[in-house]
Amino acid sequence: MPGWRRARLTERAKQTATGRTLKFDVPQWPGHLPGQHVDVRLTAEDGYRAVRSYSLAAPADTDGIELGIQAADGGEVSPYLADDLPVGADVEVKGPLGGWFVWTPGEPGPLLLVAGGSGIVPLMAMLRARSASPSDAPCTLLYSVRGPDDVWYAAELDAPAPHVHVRRLYTRLAPDGSERPAGRMTALDLPHPPPAPERRCYVCGPTGFVEHVSDLLLTTGYAPHQIRTERFG
Repeated sequence: MPGWRRARLTERAKQTATGRTLKFDVPQWPGHLPGQHVDVRLTAEDGYRAVRSYSLAAPADTDGIELGIQAADGGEVSPYLADDLPVGADVEVKGPLGGWFVWTPGEPGPLLLVAGGSGIVPLMAMLRARSASPSDAPCTLLYSVRGPDDVWYAAELDAPAPHVHVRRLYTRLAPDGSERPAGRMTALDLPHPPPAPERRCYVCGPTGFVEHVSDLLLTTGYAPHQIRTERFG
């Protein structure tokens, strides 16, 4: 894998009050698999460097990359990337990185994606790849957020592809008319009937969320080899 590459910011989009998606042009980008990530390196004028990892959300066949940035309160790097890095400015990226938390359209069987908050970002790459594939195997996205204002990719998730089912789960504030009251995810929120042996599950979000969902999956019949997780925080 090559070392650091120059990446030029071409577009910034607001997703939530503190969440942004950033698109970069990366010359000779080799492509990536859904679920992979990159390291981003910033260098200050005095030579100080900071490196952080961010998930890739763009489809794997694009010329550039799309990253999801959640600005952390008091953070050193994420608030700058989210709001202050000028369009047209350069950073350095290394990647693509990661080979465990990946999915490709060639993998058979049903797919279950479970996201918590900004954990939707790597799963969005999977969902986009799944939506663009000819597969008719069912795909379910369970997306847990505090309230309606915390949803990333809202418009895109409102128009899923055939055989793709998206369900939002609100933990603190459910919108009027919601069939499910606000609350933490439970086993009743998981797809039924019990999982088929070929179903693959990908879970991404804060550490506590990922541990909770993993426990639910195991207690409802999923085998450990069916579950892949990525956590942060």
